[in-house]
Amino acid sequence: MRWKQRYNYVRPARPKARCMKAEETGQILARLNGAVEHSPVLRALGVQARHLRGRFYLDWRWEPVDRPEEVSTYGRLTPLAQVAGNLLLEVPYGQGQWSKKKTGSPEKLIEFVAGDKNGTFHGMGALDESLSIAAEAGMERLPIIQREPGQFVYAETGKPCSVQETLYHFFGLPIHVIAQPLRWYSCHRTPEIREFSEDRARVLVRFTAQSWSGESFGGTCLHLKREEKWGAYTIRPNQSQNIATAEAWLVKRDWKSWG
Repeated sequence: MRWKQRYNYVRPARPKARCMKAEETGQILARLNGAVEHSPVLRALGVQARHLRGRFYLDWRWEPVDRPEEVSTYGRLTPLAQVAGNLLLEVPYGQGQWSKKKTGSPEKLIEFVAGDKNGTFHGMGALDESLSIAAEAGMERLPIIQREPGQFVYAETGKPCSVQETLYHFFGLPIHVIAQPLRWYSCHRTPEIREFSEDRARVLVRFTAQSWSGESFGGTCLHLKREEKWGAYTIRPNQSQNIATAEAWLVKRDWKSWG
């Protein structure tokens, strides 16, 4: 009986989309992009909303300074017929498929995207919140101290920092560089700072996750400053024991990341 129930599963029908006039479309676009402007992380990633064939899309420009032409779509918003003013937010799921995440107003959905801590969009929700606090205090970066190996806290409050907060406030990485290990964030792998140099110009971050069998798996990223510019380099697992082995391996590969 259980097997029969499983294979008789019927996917719920998608909510019906609402037709909009040009004036309403422009208003929603303005609200979406206005909400993006309130998020330091989304601004840094060059997120913009656009309209196409009755839906809205959220486009990422992961490195807006150096490669503004590289655009990826990580969100689709559909106006709902059931509740006026509400949108359905979906994310890409496989080829040509979309997965439902949340419904709400344009402002609430952008707030949801900006606060993402799981890697669905960027995984830097804690950093986004801290940047808003820093802006209110008139500061670019908040003071952070290392309490013990691998543990960083805010100097003023003693509140523990996420890895992304530490990379930005303590080491000075740009936001788009912190976000570059996107594939590992999207797989919900947990980052951990394993080692860093005394001059804070090299940071080795390990990403791990637990499989169903209990085995751990993940990857390693070396954040490194070369010629006064930060970069994120994924390292082959057997070459990621420490910063020295990771950097030596990158030099041999002419600074090309692991595939």
